[in-house]
Amino acid sequence: MQRLVLASDNAGKLREFRALLAPLTFEVVAQGELGIGAAPEPHPTFMENALAKARHAAAASGLPALADDSGLCCVALGGAPGVRSARFAGEPGDDERNNVELLRRLAGVADRRAHYVCVLVLTRTVEDPEPVLAEGRWYGRIAAAPRGSGGFGYDPLFEPLDCAGRSAAELASEEKNRVSHRALALRELVDRLGASGAS
Repeated sequence: MQRLVLASDNAGKLREFRALLAPLTFEVVAQGELGIGAAPEPHPTFMENALAKARHAAAASGLPALADDSGLCCVALGGAPGVRSARFAGEPGDDERNNVELLRRLAGVADRRAHYVCVLVLTRTVEDPEPVLAEGRWYGRIAAAPRGSGGFGYDPLFEPLDCAGRSAAELASEEKNRVSHRALALRELVDRLGASGAS
């Protein structure tokens, strides 16, 4: 199996990526397991942050690196929390405080439409001139109150379309890993790797 560094120390993301990449020939290792610290994420777009994280992990490890930058975008908030999703309520990032802040911002707002975004970047080396890029979106709405104990992030508040009114935190992990923004982005990534002849 080829080792692949995941440019994240988010336990939830690591769990999901290991499950999603299990059928392929990659052994996913979190950057923290290799003593690699987090890259700065100063950019205003998911794509720029994902690319910066992938290059940082590849440079520090000498291995191919996979990075994602993902977050929740709410129509009524002009796309917020967006790239600030993990730190929406301030530093340090905390899922529960972020959920409370999101509900506060949406109090009395009728338009609850939202979507998760995941941008993936796989770079074979730090100087890879053609990193593989993929993107996925998972559409839904923000509920009035959190429900469910699964998932992470905004999952207790996010009600995906076509999930019978359940929150993402009420989905079994196997179901979430078939329909989520990360699953959609990863399928696109795998297709692009196949099309390019990369391994």
